[in-house]
Amino acid sequence: MPPQNGFYCYLLECRDGTYYCGLTNNLAKRIKLHNSGKASRYTRGRQPVKLVHVEFYANRSQAQQREIFIKKLNRNQKQALINKK
Repeated sequence: MPPQNGFYCYLLECRDGTYYCGLTNNLAKRIKLHNSGKASRYTRGRQPVKLVHVEFYANRSQAQQREIFIKKLNRNQKQALINKK
């Protein structure tokens, strides 16, 4: 398990099949918020969401850079990232 003082960049699959990318320092809490409709406007009407990809970074800056990169990917590229596991 990663140390508590880092950040996660994560990718969710929404009920409608779309993807949502975000970052957090508490992954379990954030996913619960997404599924309760309180985490983001985008996922509010698209729950339940499912965690399909996660990466851990030592600091917020690194996680944000990765989030920006992933958000620029098209759907096929995001699916390839998910399938790399």
